[in-house]
Amino acid sequence: MTNTPILVVGSTGKTGSRVAAKLEAQGLSVRRGSRNAAIPFDWEDPATWGPSLEGITSAYVTYFPDLAFPGAVDKLNSFMRLAAASGLQHVVLLSGRGEAHARLGEDVVRNSGIAYTIVRAAWFAQNFSEGYLRDPILSGILPMPGGDIAEPIIDIDDIADVVVAALTDPRHRNTLYEVTGPRLMTFAEMAQALSQAIGRQITHVPISFEDFHANVAASGGTFVADVFTGIARETLDGRNAHTNDGVQRALGRAARDFADYAKNAQSHGAWTDAA
Repeated sequence: MTNTPILVVGSTGKTGSRVAAKLEAQGLSVRRGSRNAAIPFDWEDPATWGPSLEGITSAYVTYFPDLAFPGAVDKLNSFMRLAAASGLQHVVLLSGRGEAHARLGEDVVRNSGIAYTIVRAAWFAQNFSEGYLRDPILSGILPMPGGDIAEPIIDIDDIADVVVAALTDPRHRNTLYEVTGPRLMTFAEMAQALSQAIGRQITHVPISFEDFHANVAASGGTFVADVFTGIARETLDGRNAHTNDGVQRALGRAARDFADYAKNAQSHGAWTDAA
């Protein structure tokens, strides 16, 4: 494999930062795609897309904050047309499990004429340690809607490992990997695992979708809250209450358990303010 740069769109995000670091740890050249990168990439500025794609044959593509955002699929479609014309040979797309808009984005990539790998991911474990739920957990609560719905929550490091494998091994091309954790867990069970890892009580507080909207709006604004609440209503209905073997198929090993994620995050100081 030549050391042609690999474009990582969203290189400052939860998955993109890990993918870029793992590729560089293998001695591979990475073009980090973000607004403040040496060669900037901005989904809101199509003029940045061409320079980012110049000389690139493989790319990891994420859309921040989600493919469900209005206009996201149209932007992805325009980007993929430009990528095909620019000589991109392989794209790895991060998709969301159970999301209708994400499926539309997957179709754009499948129909682009470019070899693809789609990584359709379950809900991120790192939302508890790096996302909007970290502060509530520091206060001892896990406020989530969905009642007793169970989710096969996934460690983002598993997602990154699957993406890196797809970017560095042609055997993963034209493949869909639906990646989940190894078991179903309710949010109450996740709170219990977090309690054991952190060493203090974390309590799941069932809330309504309206309260969830208000919580997200308080930190991210109404527009963001509208989209994320729509995703929560769509996906926290039991449709994702089953595991898939995407991690095993891609990597030849089982997905990491949530309890192991929680212990590892705690050992790296994710919730140090809780001590």
